[in-house]
Amino acid sequence: MIKRSFFALTKPRITYQTIELTPPEPEKIPTPKQAMLLLNEPYDSFGQKKSAQLKKGDPVKTGQKLTLYEDSDAYVVSSVTGTISAISPFFGDFGRSYAAISIDVAENEEMDEQFSAFVKEPTLETVKNWLAFIPGNLPSIIVSPDQLSTPIDTIVICGVDRDLLITANQHSVMKESNAIKHGVQILKQVTGIDNIIMASHAHLMQDAALSGAEVRVVDPVYPASLPHLIMRDLLGRVVPAGKSCEDLGVAFINAEAVASLGKAFNEGRIPVYKRFNVIKKDGTSALVSARIGTPVRDIFTAFDIAVNEKDRIIFGGPMTGASIYSENHPIQPDTDALMIQDHKDLALVSDYPCINCGECIPICPAKIQVHMLVRFLEVVKYQEAADEYDLYSCIECGLCSFVCVSRIPILQYIKLAKCELGRISTVEETNV
Repeated sequence: MIKRSFFALTKPRITYQTIELTPPEPEKIPTPKQAMLLLNEPYDSFGQKKSAQLKKGDPVKTGQKLTLYEDSDAYVVSSVTGTISAISPFFGDFGRSYAAISIDVAENEEMDEQFSAFVKEPTLETVKNWLAFIPGNLPSIIVSPDQLSTPIDTIVICGVDRDLLITANQHSVMKESNAIKHGVQILKQVTGIDNIIMASHAHLMQDAALSGAEVRVVDPVYPASLPHLIMRDLLGRVVPAGKSCEDLGVAFINAEAVASLGKAFNEGRIPVYKRFNVIKKDGTSALVSARIGTPVRDIFTAFDIAVNEKDRIIFGGPMTGASIYSENHPIQPDTDALMIQDHKDLALVSDYPCINCGECIPICPAKIQVHMLVRFLEVVKYQEAADEYDLYSCIECGLCSFVCVSRIPILQYIKLAKCELGRISTVEETNV
């Protein structure tokens, strides 16, 4: 819900979607005829550098761990039973490269039982080797803490959802309290971290308390549930520009991932169903459950949603989501929402210059002079934007784009600038 002052003297108040006290169960999407799993590793389609362990025609079982190359730690977990029909390159946002493993789904499902041998004595190694692909997206810093220069001493479980019109984490807090409680115990056991906090909205405090974690209440006004603001408002620690929450010893993990962790060790099977919201063309939101790897087109078919030319398909919510360009794109472990906008209702972006109205300044939670920052970003002066106008202080909430009178895609400029500067830094470090 958006509330504006009649005299427009105050910034708009945008509140999060709150889950019903007796929410219905998520609508279950049928198992797809073909699933696609995205392995976070480039695929050498010419076979010049590596020899793949997987090939077309290989049978796979539900819950089976799939590794493409023998010397690689990257893996996915099959969410279906069937036969590999193709392995191909797949390119995501900002040049990210994946190996796409397509699987023709069999009529009869067969479960892989290899993980069940590791559930009696949970260890960090087991979590790293088997559960990095669970629904809710277990952060890499949890499974590989040795990659950090600063040890993690606090884990914050997000029982709140980061964008608008999304209720997946809230649903986990309300409906999966036993699994979350077990997941918290597993986290403490495998990480040795006892300081675990559950961030929740006030109406879910009782459910959140069942987790056994310390509960702290998040403001219902967007963007209070973003990690940097939880750090400031709930933990009293400000993340410096250019630093991450992990640099300060704090790791964030979704409530759904904690529930998935608990269910995996309790049931001896790796969860394969992802819970997320479908945000329809009329703006209404429905919670669904689908197997990881389900193509977007199957979700739309289940809701009888027609995709027309120039409609916009978005992974994520209305403030921070990113467009995708194919209905073949699969549901991922970190997919919290699938949104479609009718081409007639799109809020179009523009190359019209900034008119210096100042609307973006008071609404920015990081207190950045956005009207100056965007001028540097538009002309690709990324380093100057970072040095002089606090590019790295941005927490990427999207409020500046939301209020921009000139319809400048400010958030996209910021993400691109950070990505390009990151590439330059990587190249410089590699060539030293």
